[in-house]
Amino acid sequence: MDNQSTSSALTRIQSLLDEFSFVEVGRLVEARSTDFNLAEKKAPSDGVVTGYGTIDGNLVYVYAQDSAVLGGSIGEMHARKIANIYSMAMKNQAPVIALVDCSGVRLEEANDSLFGLGRIYKKQTLASGQIPQITAIFGNCGGGLTVLAGLSDYVLMENTKAKAYVNAPDAVIGNKDDEIAKAAKREEFGLVDFDGTEDEVFAQIRKLVAVLPGNNTDGGVLDESTDDLNRAVLSFDTLDADEAVKQLADNGIFLETKKGYSKDVVTGFAQIGGETVAIVANKSQKLTWKGADKAARLVSFANAFDLPVISVVDVTGYCNCECTEKHMPTAAAKLAYAYSNADVPVITVVKNALGTAGLTFGSKALGADIVYAFNNSKIGVMDADQAAKVVADGDAELAKKFAEENTALAAAKRGYVDEIIDPQETRQRIAASLQMLGWKSVYRPNKKNGTV
Repeated sequence: MDNQSTSSALTRIQSLLDEFSFVEVGRLVEARSTDFNLAEKKAPSDGVVTGYGTIDGNLVYVYAQDSAVLGGSIGEMHARKIANIYSMAMKNQAPVIALVDCSGVRLEEANDSLFGLGRIYKKQTLASGQIPQITAIFGNCGGGLTVLAGLSDYVLMENTKAKAYVNAPDAVIGNKDDEIAKAAKREEFGLVDFDGTEDEVFAQIRKLVAVLPGNNTDGGVLDESTDDLNRAVLSFDTLDADEAVKQLADNGIFLETKKGYSKDVVTGFAQIGGETVAIVANKSQKLTWKGADKAARLVSFANAFDLPVISVVDVTGYCNCECTEKHMPTAAAKLAYAYSNADVPVITVVKNALGTAGLTFGSKALGADIVYAFNNSKIGVMDADQAAKVVADGDAELAKKFAEENTALAAAKRGYVDEIIDPQETRQRIAASLQMLGWKSVYRPNKKNGTV
């Protein structure tokens, strides 16, 4: 029985993995149901190719749905194959990569297909924080399949044909076309980390696998660095966030995540001294709720997979818009929780940190191990002129006094800043701190989990 020669699913797997590395698992599995004339329909491998292989020598488990077989729909045995791959991946502590092209649950199999999808959810939940889960969408990802994507750590999407939707796009009130289901919108809404051509998606997956640990016990990725740890970062205090994170990274290589979700915060991965770190940086001084949510997600992922967190903080308050007013209390709480809950090395570099918006970004109060600031950094409750207006109707002398309290020196005298540094020393200071914090150990209260 040869069902491999024309499988788009197999072709995608082979395009992604190292040449000749893929080993298929469950090739002979077929649907058990015979209702609605299913027995008469050919369903090779029940519409999903599953197995394992390598990416740059790193073990990964992968499944790919074949839209040419019953629309790539999920049936009982289809779901069982995916669940089996998750079991293998968790036993062997390696990432799972999903290549999604699926019309939904198979109606002919009724509850068997629905509860099969539920079993995949359960496996994903058990795997969360243990092994990285990467989902790439190449065709349809509708209804409950979007939950599957949402349970993944990173989601990528082909940008011309792929669609992700809870309800059919033409059923959404006020929606006149299917743009809401396409990659650009799904990136804007926060589901998708990256979109591009099929080849670009494969390339991005390979970059993720190279930079991320294979599991939560690997202790992070550590390569031999070819970049000078003592390299000066000229004018670091004036650099835009996009350029700042690249200047910190070995050889300027920064792998950005959720670029289209929120423009006020930059998040992603880099290596400093060969060690993989997660980096969060403010691009705008006014924090939006999406920016807080985006940062919290990265910090939580980094903590689960034992990656140090580097924060470059330049925030003076919350965005004063209705949307932020609606969502910021819970978003800021999640950000504060993520930093407070982190037991990995947390290093913070402060350009400006005013108010609770600045407090939530890896401050000393939330448990940051090392906080650096520049001589001209502003750190305080709020802008000095605004504070003077609130307290004494804008009194100039009072504003001057508040300005004196809003300095890095004042914060350092109270122990909220560890060291005031020259901006060009930023990279070498971070690298030295990472080495010092290499054996960090933290006691946590005995509890099942938090509730934020």
